[in-house]
Amino acid sequence: MPEMAAKYRRLDPQQIVGTVRALQDRIKERFPDSGLGKVVSELLGIAEETVARTQWIQKPHLPLRCGAALLSLAILALLAGLIVKIRQFQFNDYTNFIQALEASLSSVVFVGAAILFLVSWENRIKRSRALKAIHELRALAHIVDLHQLTKIPESCFAPGPPAAPEAARPLTPFELTRYLDYCSESLALISKIAALYVQGFQDSVLLDAVDDVEDLTSSFSQKIWQKITIVEYLTRSVPLEETSRAGAARPSSDAGILPN
Repeated sequence: MPEMAAKYRRLDPQQIVGTVRALQDRIKERFPDSGLGKVVSELLGIAEETVARTQWIQKPHLPLRCGAALLSLAILALLAGLIVKIRQFQFNDYTNFIQALEASLSSVVFVGAAILFLVSWENRIKRSRALKAIHELRALAHIVDLHQLTKIPESCFAPGPPAAPEAARPLTPFELTRYLDYCSESLALISKIAALYVQGFQDSVLLDAVDDVEDLTSSFSQKIWQKITIVEYLTRSVPLEETSRAGAARPSSDAGILPN
């Protein structure tokens, strides 16, 4: 029973990869050769890479830790040698005492900074790799948003201007709703993949970056659902016969068509 409870307290990377793969299959089935399908295919590759990256980040790296420990011990040994040398000063001499104290305090500050640098060495390397991956996810979220920008709800219900013969067919209200829904699902999965990086790695800078990605995908998804709401409203308002006639008679346009 405790194992079952723990299962639902952590994100399962394999389940996320499976969800992305299922979304890819759904898009290919309904919108073959669409640009969104290619984006989700790239997202699937990133999700699979994320599993390996997060395992590397969450695993302790003994060579780095041993190297940092040895360098820290060497610095401490050097500090101990300085303290031994300081004892040779005549502390009844006020001037020499002040100079020795000032030099000792400066050495302690620099030694502390050096040890702190070495101790955080591993975390900084892991943070750098995770931030680079999160920047890729942020860029992918913008690409998904670009695919929904030209999907105008009104284009399914009103005739549009003529377009080139090679342009893709226009979307019906149902297809447009599904397309926008797939965009929203893609954005949600991007935020879940980003959250994997902070699940087993506590870092405030990385956590802020993941929060930014989640805020970005949420704002994009909100715009998408506003369009879905408009499509549903227009579907109820416009007679079905008129919608079907407009969809059959209207040539393709840049808005409301499948991306190439």
